[in-house]
Amino acid sequence: MSYRPYQQIARRKSRQIHVGRVPVGGDAPITVQTMTNTLTTDVAGTIAQIRRAELAGVDIVRVSCPDQESALALKEIVREVNVPVVADIHFHYKRAIEAAQSGAACLRINPGNIGSPERVKEVIQAARDHGCSMRIGVNAGSLEKHLLEKYGEPNPEALVESALEHAKILQDHDFHEFKISVKASDVFLAVAAYQQLAEACDHPLHIGITEAGGRRMGTVKSAVGLGSLLWAGIGDTLRVSLSDEPEEEVRVGWDLLKALGIRHRGVKIISCPSCARQGYDVIRTVQTLEERLAHIETPITLSIIGCVVNGPGEALMTDIGVTGGGNGRHMVYAAGKTDHTIEGERMIDHIVELVEKKAEALKAAEAERKIAAE
Repeated sequence: MSYRPYQQIARRKSRQIHVGRVPVGGDAPITVQTMTNTLTTDVAGTIAQIRRAELAGVDIVRVSCPDQESALALKEIVREVNVPVVADIHFHYKRAIEAAQSGAACLRINPGNIGSPERVKEVIQAARDHGCSMRIGVNAGSLEKHLLEKYGEPNPEALVESALEHAKILQDHDFHEFKISVKASDVFLAVAAYQQLAEACDHPLHIGITEAGGRRMGTVKSAVGLGSLLWAGIGDTLRVSLSDEPEEEVRVGWDLLKALGIRHRGVKIISCPSCARQGYDVIRTVQTLEERLAHIETPITLSIIGCVVNGPGEALMTDIGVTGGGNGRHMVYAAGKTDHTIEGERMIDHIVELVEKKAEALKAAEAERKIAAE
């Protein structure tokens, strides 16, 4: 098989819907989502958490609405944040109606759990009246009894059948502004279900490995599962589910997209694992730079290499690069070319300054380009 970057992978063709002002599906960028873990009734705490996720680059945020007070609290939350809010609804149809009235951009539901056809119709009407889309969220841990009896256990076929049954409920009411997820904590089950669903319909897909675990294991499982799907052209929006803060889910989601060359945001650091040849403490340097450059949104590549074995080669492909040298001085590269040397004790501050200046220059150039295009 010949080498193919993501840009040459045929992305699955899907319908496009909108979650608020954010397009999902079609040729829209693959979006990054997260979910708050505060009590929704703690309005100030929930807003603060969403704002931290916004700084990390989130596109869409989901908020749980288990009771009336939470659904009504959405009104103030939606007003104070800058990204569309999805209301997570499980059983009570009135919570979905209240969330739509409170300004939710999308309702995450299972139509089959809402109740009678009349109640489903009321929820759909509320979504129409208030410009909401929906997400059908199928989960291997909460499959319907008749499907478990039919298949004996959660499997890809059961997840897909559940998803399509729920989709038909919405379609029968002439409602088509919805996306689907078929999540499982088992990577292979989730990937197989998404692959089958992708072939069976053209609905936009929200991809994720649910209950993936803590920061390390959850990141690994999500990278394996979501990476496989994205590499196959499957997925229109994603959430990395971690037992961690929402902003960390966002960072990992962006790192997945950046690693595959799908979307670019912030500083992408290319660094060596370090060895006895290193001219400075690579590990500490990278950890510090990740923290100090987290505020940069402009896509920039930075190589941090400890010695001259691979340093010059990596620097050829990055905006800014540093290679460890002798006598406490290290070579700095700009646009792949040697530029100057810097003393070790000043190196981190110097790199931060270079990256910030590069980001400002790129932002200014982009602004000029937009003005010229107008």
